[in-house]
Amino acid sequence: MALPATERIIPVTVNRIELEVAVAFGTLRRAFEAEVPPLDTARVRELVSEGAEWRRLTSETAGPGIHRFVRFWTEHPTPVMRVGGADIPSAVYLIGDYATAARMFRHDPATLLYTPLRVELHASRSGGTVLSVDQPSSVLSGFGNNKVTQAGFELDRMLGDLLEELGLPRPSILRR
Repeated sequence: MALPATERIIPVTVNRIELEVAVAFGTLRRAFEAEVPPLDTARVRELVSEGAEWRRLTSETAGPGIHRFVRFWTEHPTPVMRVGGADIPSAVYLIGDYATAARMFRHDPATLLYTPLRVELHASRSGGTVLSVDQPSSVLSGFGNNKVTQAGFELDRMLGDLLEELGLPRPSILRR
């Protein structure tokens, strides 16, 4: 059964940021996971069931750093990739905060395609680590809504803050 639908194809341009860091993969992974704690989903459910005010929910679920990011999802694909013939340590994360995501969602729910942010770490051939992430504003500006674009720039700032908290340089594209 085919349902009636209207198709739109929207080209998306994105800037991927890659930082090669002269630190072992395990060291950066542990620092990242300490700086961006996992979301306490039980607490979120509790707050929602209590009918908590939005301000309380966002303040109690925000990460502890200036960046406010929490981890919504974590994957360590190395064991599976090893079976596939690639023995490269890797970790993948979805990070974000509810307050920024909700501001964009109000204007276009499809922004959830890009928030939370996807961050990937992997060991480099030189013994260091590569951190990869798409620049939030580069993809979010494609929605053509000034409020979404401004939230994308805020995510750029928050991402730069996170990188600095990890002792990494703020990429030039995140300096606005």
